[in-house]
Amino acid sequence: MFYTYILQSNKNKELYIGYTADLKKRIKEHNQGLNFSTKRYMPWTIIYYEACVEESDARRREQYLKTTQGGRLIKRRIKDYLYKSKNLTN
Repeated sequence: MFYTYILQSNKNKELYIGYTADLKKRIKEHNQGLNFSTKRYMPWTIIYYEACVEESDARRREQYLKTTQGGRLIKRRIKDYLYKSKNLTN
């Protein structure tokens, strides 16, 4: 399986979208600072993922979620979580 995932920074609530074949290993790498683009916002919590049989489908979904339209879609999909996490920090 291949996974498209969304992480949220515990530091500043930023979201990060990626894809991988080994979800547990990838999250561990993000939290160990092995990814340049996420290193400064550690630690990360996984808040959403989707599984695909084909790698190309997971990669295409990642690219879509990184677009403006995809970002709006995913924020609607996890609306309750984002609302609750926002209120917990205020």
